[in-house]
Amino acid sequence: MQTIRTPVDALQFGMYIAELDRPWTETQFMFQGFFLRTAQQLQGLRKFCRHVYVDPDRSEPGALRRSSTMPVLASAPGFPIRGKASYVESADVRTEIRSTETVYAQSARALQNLYRPLEKGSAVLDAEEVQLSMARLADSVVRNPDALLLMSKMREKSVAAHARSLQVAIYMMVFGRFLALEREEIGLLGLLGLLQDIGKTRLPAKLLEKQGPLTPEESEMVKKHVELSAHILGITSGLPPKLAALALLHHERQDGNGYPRGLKAYQIGMYGSIAAICDTYDALMAVRPYADEQSPSAAVNILLKESGTAFHGPLVEQFIQCIGAFPVGSVVELNSREIGIVIAENPAQRLKPVVMVVLDRSGKPIRSSQILDLSRDPKISANEPYRIRRTLEQSRLEFDPRRLFV
Repeated sequence: MQTIRTPVDALQFGMYIAELDRPWTETQFMFQGFFLRTAQQLQGLRKFCRHVYVDPDRSEPGALRRSSTMPVLASAPGFPIRGKASYVESADVRTEIRSTETVYAQSARALQNLYRPLEKGSAVLDAEEVQLSMARLADSVVRNPDALLLMSKMREKSVAAHARSLQVAIYMMVFGRFLALEREEIGLLGLLGLLQDIGKTRLPAKLLEKQGPLTPEESEMVKKHVELSAHILGITSGLPPKLAALALLHHERQDGNGYPRGLKAYQIGMYGSIAAICDTYDALMAVRPYADEQSPSAAVNILLKESGTAFHGPLVEQFIQCIGAFPVGSVVELNSREIGIVIAENPAQRLKPVVMVVLDRSGKPIRSSQILDLSRDPKISANEPYRIRRTLEQSRLEFDPRRLFV
């Protein structure tokens, strides 16, 4: 579809507005594409936009003849991927993880309390407790993002049912901080990651837990969770007004092969593109009934393979820089054959993170804490420094290293 770039002051009634100069979710217009019919619509466009993109094939012929401009054919623009905020780590990982553990546990309970009435058929969602918890987690991310990433990887099995949405929320907040977005945007990304799949509470549990591939009919039913999530969030009071519309975006893809609306590229916007990357990354590493669990490095390779087609290319590159070659919480095997967990990044040396060794070379737990900052080249022997051989699936680590922080 070719569109005509048209200044808002040159718009005429009867034109079909196919695109805006910003994501739809940043405006009052909830649905992509509409005929310009009313003064209220025109006023809204003038409030939010400098120019729009008109589809000449769908516009009324008289509307184009009445326009006094000489517009040119154009494509919709992109969006800036970095903000202007500045953050400094104000707490080290050991200090922050002590306070984060409590906040994380509170958030997990708040999420369970949120889901419980929905799973029993209630249409009422009380999100106040969850919003307060997410605000505290966002504050933790601002102080030190590594601590919350690490804590989320050590989550209690008792909250596993809804822990994935909490994990996605954490990835989105940490990524938002890395992109220098404002504190309010970081909080919004956290809420979005937490609640964008809440529509799954309306689907049969047997469908979500099915072993093996889904039938085409079952796949279509699962896809309905996106619109169900938007509906639930839309009728819930107290949430950010645009949260419902944003919840429709995390399964859209840059090449238009996503759902529910088949949006492309710029139409998905910044938040939707972030959500798609973070949701997919976490899903690849999750234990799922229908697919094998992936290691962090394997998940990154899949994102790279689909960068520019399924996922926003520049944002994928930024995300990989954000999480590093060995993301915080990754289970790694060292060249000493010992097993460790990455507890902090070294931003200047992404291949040399800080690793806590938790299992010896025979696979037995190490009683005393041993922390290796690989950027300082600690040695196994006189001539051999420690290095990471490979990353492992999260399920390979049955030992809980959290006890070493208390």
